[in-house]
Amino acid sequence: MSAGVESRIVIVGCGISGIAAAHKLIKAGFNHVRILEATARSGGRIKTGKFGDNIIEIGANWIHGPSEGNPVFCLARQYGLLDPEALKPENQAVDIGGHPPWIANVFTSSGRKLSIEDVYPAQQMFAELLVECSAFHERGGEPWPSVGQFIRTEVLRRAAEKWKVADAATRSLQLCMISTMLKVECSINGTYSMDDVGLGGYGIYKCLPGLDCTLPGGYEGLLRKLMSELPADVVTYNQPVRCIHWNNTEKPDTHVTIECQDGKRVAADHVIMTVPLGHLKKHYSTLFHPPLPLHKMHSIQRFGFGTINKIFVEFDSPWWDKDCEVIFLVWEDEDAIVDKVQDVPGSWIKKLFGFTVVKPTDRHSHVLCGWIAGHESEYMETLPEQEVLHAITQLIRMFTGNPIITPRRVLRSQWLNNPWTCGSYSYPSKGCSLQDLENMMEPLPSKPSLSQPLQVLFAGEASHPSYFSTVHGALLTGWREADRLISHYSSSHLPKPKSKL
Repeated sequence: MSAGVESRIVIVGCGISGIAAAHKLIKAGFNHVRILEATARSGGRIKTGKFGDNIIEIGANWIHGPSEGNPVFCLARQYGLLDPEALKPENQAVDIGGHPPWIANVFTSSGRKLSIEDVYPAQQMFAELLVECSAFHERGGEPWPSVGQFIRTEVLRRAAEKWKVADAATRSLQLCMISTMLKVECSINGTYSMDDVGLGGYGIYKCLPGLDCTLPGGYEGLLRKLMSELPADVVTYNQPVRCIHWNNTEKPDTHVTIECQDGKRVAADHVIMTVPLGHLKKHYSTLFHPPLPLHKMHSIQRFGFGTINKIFVEFDSPWWDKDCEVIFLVWEDEDAIVDKVQDVPGSWIKKLFGFTVVKPTDRHSHVLCGWIAGHESEYMETLPEQEVLHAITQLIRMFTGNPIITPRRVLRSQWLNNPWTCGSYSYPSKGCSLQDLENMMEPLPSKPSLSQPLQVLFAGEASHPSYFSTVHGALLTGWREADRLISHYSSSHLPKPKSKL
């Protein structure tokens, strides 16, 4: 290990993954660790903001599976960032399977408020089908290529049997509710449509136990605590990287050169890439010289990366129930079981499945967070904010039947238009397998040796084999690649790097 402490390690990206890698390496005694960050801030897709007097999460929202096996939960607890409720042992023991048991209000496009009992048959059938979808990964063999196709086929088959005694209007309502649930899944999975999520790949994702919780002071509070434990000058901000020059030959010169967009060149012994998969998809052909191995390129192309955006809406008073945690919107013309619209410019708002209720930090403030995925979400990003406010106002008036509800204001995220993310988070698209995730985390060269030492390592949520799309997945991959370097230098046969800072 002593041979490695003087090696120069550059981490590209100051999201949670890059911060975690730096944290572990510096703690292990590496003296020359630095992070190059393209923007003016740390955090990447963790982004806390203010909306009126409310703290809101523009990016990552929850700690998914807050329990002992979740390092984000453990760190947040250690730093005192959680509500007492989240720390209760019974909350950590609950296994929600990725779907929190929220108290819901349900409204329809004809302005009716439904009871949960009205749509329970659809919710129950949908939940059963998701459990079945998860099992295909273990069993092998896929009756359909995608989750969407499987659900659509099975719902129609089972509805004909289970709901045959129901009248046509009741059956139609259940099928419309299934469409809403599919849109919910698009936001959870980070996909354009559930037709894009591989049925065999769906079960690769693993849930940790625990009732999803938020950080009352915002997710950025966790970043600030972690950053405060790093040397003050470890991050260089506003330093986008253009190309990583590595060496795939057996020449003795095995250092890596990071070429920045401003022309600056940074020499390193090792680079840890933590950029989002969306950015990698767009730039991998120019980001590495020589190019990435073909199998790695193909996996980057194949694995999914979608756009999910939030639309925060503030009201003078709530029009939802006091105990409500989520609002579902059911379009009564969607009994064909759909999760995308045909006319995106004209009907993009139909993709918004509903709202989650933002915990108030000010008792006079009433804020909802609308969720929208896919091409409809990407189109929404291009609209003026005033147009988004108008669409949301019309939508809420239609579904509540109240023509005078007027939101105070809206604020929306725009993750596709962020050039450093190019979307939100990853999902296993059709034809993906665990091999793709293994390919994405594979370092360059893939089999380091005396003549070809480890040069480029890969971290980030899309490289975790079972917790992709999560903050804890991202953090664990940062630790994983730091550990890879630590063990690289623990192998006594490896030479000490020739150069110093």
